[in-house]
Amino acid sequence: MTNINKSNRTCCDVDIRVLKTLAPYLFFEDANVTTFGFTADETYATSKGAKKIAFSNPMDGTMTVEAQVKPFKLYALLSDGTIDTTAVVAEKKTIACTVAGELSLPSGVKSTSVFVYEEGDFGGKSIKGVAEESKFTAATPAELVVGQSYEVGYLTVKESGVQKISFNNKKNPQDYYITMKTVEKDESGVITPYVITAYKCKPKKALDLSFSSSGDAATVKIEFACMEDKDGNVADMVEYAEAEA
Repeated sequence: MTNINKSNRTCCDVDIRVLKTLAPYLFFEDANVTTFGFTADETYATSKGAKKIAFSNPMDGTMTVEAQVKPFKLYALLSDGTIDTTAVVAEKKTIACTVAGELSLPSGVKSTSVFVYEEGDFGGKSIKGVAEESKFTAATPAELVVGQSYEVGYLTVKESGVQKISFNNKKNPQDYYITMKTVEKDESGVITPYVITAYKCKPKKALDLSFSSSGDAATVKIEFACMEDKDGNVADMVEYAEAEA
């Protein structure tokens, strides 16, 4: 095959599959940066202190994906790959008093988590009372006056309209089979596909999120350790000779 000079300036589409079953997990084409690389340190046999014979140690491969536009499922790679549809969320709400000494609470509120304050004093001196059956009853009824509003902090159970990923020491990332596909352009302007396949990838359990009101949008970076599979494969690079049909 004729050697043709080519160049790349296109981020990869990332096809992530569960290694155990090869079932598709996520096809992701919104990354801004995708990388792949490996190292293999050398061990030397020496003679009179001089390096004479070199031996390559096992490879240490790495893939990374950086994105600003991403699906929530991308974060689940750093847990066990599952997404729950129930979550407990802390909320703050201003509620008007319509019955002296009482406040109506939203459904799903955990009764032991309810704290009531005068408007503008959230986190200050709480109004004592008991929460039960979607109602807060003040210990001193005169502290809740009809027509006035109060700030209420509570935990609520959301069982619809939410997705939750749990990060803890019990849940660990699965192994994945990952294909990164991009295109290259040769000196004649012909564009051809270029593919990198990593046979056994483990997401590194690390996440660093930063939210800011100025500057660039928040970026998520996920790093994978590329390991040797049961057949001794680590990674392949495939260059297409012709443009893909």
